[in-house]
Amino acid sequence: MAKIRIGLVGCGFVSELHMYAYRRVYGLDVEVSAVAARGDHVVAFAGRHQIPSVYRSFRELIADRELDVVDICTPPNLHTAMVVDAMQAGKHVICEKPFAGYFGREDDKLPIGKHVPKALMYERVLEEMERTRAAVGRTGRLFMYAEDWIYAPAVTKTVEILKATKDKILFMKGEESHSGSHAAHAAQWAMTGGGSLIRMGCHPLAAVLYLKQVEAKARGEAVSVTSVVCDVGHVAACLRPDERAILKSNPVDVEDWGMLAVTFSDNTKATVFSGDMIVGGVRNLIETYTSGGLLFANITPNTHMVSYQTNEEKLASVYFTEKVDRKTGWQYICLEEEWTRGYLQEIQDFMECVATGRQPLSDLALAFETIKVNYAGYWAAEEGRRVRL
Repeated sequence: MAKIRIGLVGCGFVSELHMYAYRRVYGLDVEVSAVAARGDHVVAFAGRHQIPSVYRSFRELIADRELDVVDICTPPNLHTAMVVDAMQAGKHVICEKPFAGYFGREDDKLPIGKHVPKALMYERVLEEMERTRAAVGRTGRLFMYAEDWIYAPAVTKTVEILKATKDKILFMKGEESHSGSHAAHAAQWAMTGGGSLIRMGCHPLAAVLYLKQVEAKARGEAVSVTSVVCDVGHVAACLRPDERAILKSNPVDVEDWGMLAVTFSDNTKATVFSGDMIVGGVRNLIETYTSGGLLFANITPNTHMVSYQTNEEKLASVYFTEKVDRKTGWQYICLEEEWTRGYLQEIQDFMECVATGRQPLSDLALAFETIKVNYAGYWAAEEGRRVRL
């Protein structure tokens, strides 16, 4: 089988996770042969990962005829344009979350998160996604949505059990939260397309939408989202500077707290929570309540390994888990974090799709629906009412 050559766009935190996964693909000949980024740090990144070609622009990378796949790990405001351009250049595309968003237009009053009506954002995001979907369809290339939760072992086991039992999902509850992003762009709607709800809540939201479709297919039913209610806020704004030592987020015009509730066409429910003001590490959780049982997917934290330590200095070189501000006291240590959270399985699936031509588990339909529901939530929160889809 011919070697699959990947071009990586961006060299930040997510790119490191993807590189870890590419090195562990089995059964296929895979090479990350190019990386593109504007900053000088791309040279160090390429050297560290032994990537032979370095580009300083996205255009240069997609013009490389040797590349089969373009892996987009850039800030969200660049995603849809890069997806279309890369696919029109003949490449299969992996796109990090979120797929799309509203990032402002020339005549918008700034900051847009405080001044542009969310109903208008919803309308414009849907228009952009429809154009993108149509453009993607015309290329005949694969679109692979990098939603790692779909591949997390706790979620894939939930899928296996739902398929076996064919039980009806009555309610799901999902969460991703932590103490806030260090990235400056996370504070601005124009860069991220929203706050904690789209930056983190997109993970549990995609998962509940996916699991509901798994259940519906197993039962021979058709299920869709019919309405959304939501509430968001900047709850940490009340804190004094000396009270913010642990919390890292400092929003300009986005939320640091969000709660979204979905009603499906069979009248079942799901809620999604996200927060940038939750200490103690990253919470990646999804609970599924069915007609025949309960399934609690504790992605992180989990109890694979629990530690109680008393000396912080001795542990300086030891990694415990993401977003924990100390290593002493009781700690939940995440073993094989990239496997636990689904990154290895995600990239394996994508490479197999490129090799065989089949569609990925995490596809364009899921990417589209996740953003549609998320922005319906922002609309519902601003107007204080239920938005019907």
